[in-house]
Amino acid sequence: MEAVRLIVASRRALAESGDAPEVMAEAWQAHSLAQAIGSRLAVSGPPELRGEALGLTELAGRGCGVLGTSAQGLDALRAAQLTELGDARESLLCLGGLLGEVGIALVGTACAADDEGTYWQCMEAIDAADESRDRVLEMLRRLAVRDEKRLVERDPAPG
Repeated sequence: MEAVRLIVASRRALAESGDAPEVMAEAWQAHSLAQAIGSRLAVSGPPELRGEALGLTELAGRGCGVLGTSAQGLDALRAAQLTELGDARESLLCLGGLLGEVGIALVGTACAADDEGTYWQCMEAIDAADESRDRVLEMLRRLAVRDEKRLVERDPAPG
C-alpha cells in the first residue's frame, strides 16, 4: 500500500483511539510507519534525503522502543503493508502531520496518566515524535532547495 494511504489510516485510527493503551498503540504504529518510510527513503529516495532519512529511521525506532512492543500481530502492523512511497514530498508532508498529531495525543495521555511509568513512556515517545518530525521538516527543506536549483538551472535569470 502507498505511504500516504497508510498515513491517512494511521491518522484516522489515532483520532478514534480512546484510552491510554489505544493511544500508545497507535503512537507505536505511527513511529513504526515513520521508521519504514525513513528506511525506504534512505535506500531508494532522493540522494539529498538519505542522511536525514537514516536519522528518521533511528529516531522512529527509538519511539517504538520506548512504547514497547505492540500487542498486535504482524498482520496488524501498518508499516508492514508499505509497498511504495509515491511522491516523496507528499509522503513527508503527511508524515509530518501524523507525527505532530501523535505528539499532541501523547501529551493528553501523559497528562491523564495514573502512573509514573506511563507518564514517562509518553514523554519519551513525544520527544522521539518531535525529533522525527524535525527530520521530516529538514527533508522537506532539502527537497525545496533541490527543486529551486533545478528551476534556476533550467531557466537562469538574465544577467
